[in-house]
Formats: sequence, structure tokens, C-alpha cells
Amino acid sequence: MHVTGTHFTPFADRTDAGRRLAARLGHLSGPDTVVVALPRGGVPVAAEVAAVLGAPLDICVIRKLGVPYQPELGMGAIGEGGVRVLNEQVIRLASVTDDQLAEVERRERVELERRARRYRGDRPPTDVRGRVVVVVDDGIATGSTARAACRIVRERGAARVVLAVPVAPRDWIDRLDEVADELVCVSTPSPFFAIGEFYADFSQTEDEEVLRLLAEAHDSAAAAPAAASATTTAARATSGTAAGVDRELVLPAAGVRLAGRLTVPAGALGIVVFAHGSGSSRHSPRNRYVADRLNRAGLATLLFDLLTEAEEADRRNVFDVALLGSRLTAVARQLNTGSKPEAAPESAAAAVTETRGLPLGLFGASTGAAAALHTAAELGPAVRAVVSRGGRPDLAGAEELSRVSAPTLLVVGALDVTVLDLNRRAARRLRCERELAVVPRATHLFEEPGALDEVAELARDWFLRHLPEPGSATVDP
Repeated sequence: MHVTGTHFTPFADRTDAGRRLAARLGHLSGPDTVVVALPRGGVPVAAEVAAVLGAPLDICVIRKLGVPYQPELGMGAIGEGGVRVLNEQVIRLASVTDDQLAEVERRERVELERRARRYRGDRPPTDVRGRVVVVVDDGIATGSTARAACRIVRERGAARVVLAVPVAPRDWIDRLDEVADELVCVSTPSPFFAIGEFYADFSQTEDEEVLRLLAEAHDSAAAAPAAASATTTAARATSGTAAGVDRELVLPAAGVRLAGRLTVPAGALGIVVFAHGSGSSRHSPRNRYVADRLNRAGLATLLFDLLTEAEEADRRNVFDVALLGSRLTAVARQLNTGSKPEAAPESAAAAVTETRGLPLGLFGASTGAAAALHTAAELGPAVRAVVSRGGRPDLAGAEELSRVSAPTLLVVGALDVTVLDLNRRAARRLRCERELAVVPRATHLFEEPGALDEVAELARDWFLRHLPEPGSATVDP
């Protein structure tokens, strides 16, 4: 269950809302995830989420079943595929007969099928059986539609249901906790009167926009395998024996196996290992965004999980800097020296070989920043540069901070007041080259427009300044 903060910057529009919501959903990336939007307003939001997660985008067309003599009072809802969710208590209290219920359902079923044909055309609904389904709308007001949508995708066989919205009332978890396995929201401001008050542009989403977004998502999903094949072929053709690498791998460290994503551009100038923060993983959309910018600048990256799935359940592990730092150090040693780890799987050995000799940098976010500094202190000159994003360098401890020799950049949002103060104190304890970069109008997660771009640029420039050997050619960023 995600707990959201109260600080809130209004959304520019539904697209902006979708991007900010997607930044909280990186842990759901994977081939088994489907994003389902509530038309019409939920589609622009869901399109951004689906793009970030690399997941197919579909819609959940719902029609409320209103009490015959009081249509605004819902006695249930229907969805595609004959799915029906009834509120037996309302039906009983309103004395609705079976014939009345059947007539209302018949009428609404005609309209549901008309709308489904309008939006989906001849494409069948995405099969959600056994998959993770992320139900997305542009906000929660009463929650009745979202409740029906969650129940409908569950009826269609979803293994896990996640309800994700940009904005909702503070009590939304109490209202909807039982209909979804996970609830994710960007902000729960108070007072809350209507969804539209939290958008600068909340104009109606037209059918044409819904059709365009669904078509683009469908075309993108269909083109993805061909694009991936073309990219691989091009890389092999242009890079000779130094072909680029982009794949999942497993690395052993201190008795556990840690999953990661390794990307090595042809002719890489160095490698940056990412240490993720509390509650995050190698799928973090923010770190993936920064990593992509580094890759385009000619830097290799490794995003990997510092904890196993079982260990993540114990929150104490998230703040165990000694544990996190020791694992980061073990992985960094493998990558930096190219030595084959004992009993390492073939994929790990290949990854080590491909990164052998590359100058090493570390990028830490939140508590991961303390782990990065722990490793920098442990490895000394082997670490050439460190960048911390919204980090907690103070958790590394005064003694380890004083031992860090790698040039260190601390990046903090100007509105992240407490963390900014902790970074200022930590900077005073560092004895290496150091800088504190404060991003204006940014909060802890750098969700504000342009904030994450500035983080990526700062990190890119810092690593390009300190990682490559003098005279190395750099890629135009």
C-alpha cells in the first residue's frame, strides 16, 4: 500500500498528471502488466503510464445500473464480456424486481457495446487473466466508477489489481481498500471538492483524442518487437566487436543473487552503478530516465536491486546502510576488475567481461546515496565520481564521509527542506571535491516539470567531467 504526501503542485493537464503518476509506478514494469483506462478522462493519464511501464493500454468501458425510479442511485455496474457487479443491498432496499433489473441491464448493455465498438473498433479486449492490471482514471471523487472497474477486471481474471490515480480525497484508501491489492496516488490534498480544481486544464476529453491515444498505443506495441530487432541489428553493424549491450542479468553478492539491468553503449567511456532508494528498484522510472540520458552520453549503466524480494518486506533492511553498501561494493568490484565471481552464472560473467576496465561511477538515490558513499569510502580511488539525487548521505556516517575521495555531487530539490539541510551538513564532512546543486522549485522526487531533466543533466555533466580518461572522445549529449 502506498502512502502519499500532502504537498501538491497542480497538474498542468492530464498528460502532466500521467507522467507524475507514472513516476510512482516503476515497480510494476514487466511483461505481465496491463494498463486499463476509464474513458474518457482516464485515457490521456493512462497513456503516459503505459508508455513508461512499456505495457499495453486498454480501456474498461463501464455502465452504471441505476435504480429504475432513481437512476442516479447505482445498484450495480456492467462491463464487457458479460461482466456484472451488483449491489444486493441497494437492490433489496429499493425493492427492484428481477424484471426491472433485467430491463435496465438490457438498455445499458446496448449503450456499453456501442461505446466499446466506438473506442476499440474490431480489436478484442486485452486478455488480463493472470496478469497485473493497473486501473487508471484522472482522479477519484466518490470512487464508485473506480470501484466497479476494479471489480470488473478482477472478474475478468486479473491476478493483481492496482488502482492508480493522480489525485483523490484523503479518505480514499478507507473507501477503496477492499477492491484493489494496491492503491497509488500522487497527492491527496485537502479540502477536496472536485477533481477539476487540481488541474490547470481539465477540459473534456473528446472521443477523437481517446481514439488517437488508443491507436498510438496499439501501433507502438505492435512495432516494439521490430524496433528492438532493428536497434540490435544497427548496433551490431556499427560497433564491430564493441557491440552495445542492453539486457537483464543476475549478479551474486554476499550469498544472494541480485537482478539487474546492464546497458553498455558501444565505446563506453565509463560505467555508472545505480543504488536505489527506499522502496524502489531497478525499475524506478526516475533512475531509468537518468540512466537513459547517461547512455546517450556514452556512459554504461547498471541498475540493480540491492535487496531480494523477501528482504524488501522488512523495512529495516531499507535503512541498513552497512548491508546495502556491502552489496553495492561486491557488485562494483566485479564490474570494475572484471574478475569472474565464484559460482557466478554465465550471464554475470559475460557482463563483468564487457565492463572490464571502464572507469567506475556511482549514482545513489535516497538511502541508496548512503550506500554509494559507503562503497566510495571502501573502494577509494577505484570510484572516480559519485552523484546523489535527493539522497541521505548523512546515513553513511561521519567517519565514512571523511574517507570518500571520489568527487561527489549532491543534488537536492529546493523545496525538500529537511533533506537539503541534511545534505549541507554531510557536505561539510566530505574531504573530497564536492558540490551541492539545488534544483529550484523541486520537491523530493523531482516531479515538477523540468526538474528531473535538470538532475539528469547535472549527473551527466559530472560523470563526463570525472570518469573518462583525458583525451577520450565523448558522445554529444
